[in-house]
Amino acid sequence: MLNILKFRSRKPSYDGYAVVTGAGSGIGRSFALELARRNTAVVCADLNLDSAEETVALIGQAGGQAYAMACDVGKAAQVKKLAEQSEKLLGHPVTLLINNAGVGIGGRFDELSLQDWKWAMDVNLWGVVHGCHYFAPRFKKQGQGAIINVASAASYTAAPEMSAYNVTKAGVRALSETLYAELKRDNIKINVLCPTLVPTNIIKDGRIPARYSKLADHALMNYALTTSDSVAKLTLNRLDKGELYTTPQIDAKLFWVMKRVSPNLYADLLGFSYRFVK
Repeated sequence: MLNILKFRSRKPSYDGYAVVTGAGSGIGRSFALELARRNTAVVCADLNLDSAEETVALIGQAGGQAYAMACDVGKAAQVKKLAEQSEKLLGHPVTLLINNAGVGIGGRFDELSLQDWKWAMDVNLWGVVHGCHYFAPRFKKQGQGAIINVASAASYTAAPEMSAYNVTKAGVRALSETLYAELKRDNIKINVLCPTLVPTNIIKDGRIPARYSKLADHALMNYALTTSDSVAKLTLNRLDKGELYTTPQIDAKLFWVMKRVSPNLYADLLGFSYRFVK
């Protein structure tokens, strides 16, 4: 593990004090570990405190500085507490927030209940809104900061039977684009991550119809074209360069170009293809 987490001396542009939500597994854990490699102290927040503590232990084994906190990002009061307590734990104002916590949800529009929609919106969209709401004013006050919002290529691919997920991630992307322009004069960097398939627990822990769960697991294992570790590194590097978007895979880039060049044709092709889905 010490070899895996060998720290680098390069100082990041966000000054080394970070909070990562959903840090107990997947992309969130990869962000936390990569930040530790970059000599950044990290507060690892997760709904599951045991999972957050596992990430902290991995960082601690390599001599890094990390703390675990339980946090349901869908609850504003808990995110407010996260902002307040993180500064105390780190002994320094937070300079980087990674809004990573998210849930997977799928199914035809008429299969989803309003409770399903609320569950997805609370975590995927409101969780990001809460994070930005409580951390951005602190960044403005201290004259610097950075935010990475984890969205998805689903925010623009608009694939059928993913309406709730697509909508929440599109909201995250739109918020990020807005904040990028709005907070630039305040020396606050914004990056929005839009991957396609990345091997994580989002399918296993999400609300995915049984008819698709095995197919989704197979796709994650065999067609992801990247790893969560690679995604974390790339995103942090792009943040350092002041870039707004991170689309880590070639398919994410291809869909982006297709949608931009001819949105109507893209939608027609998507609808035509869906006719053959059983």
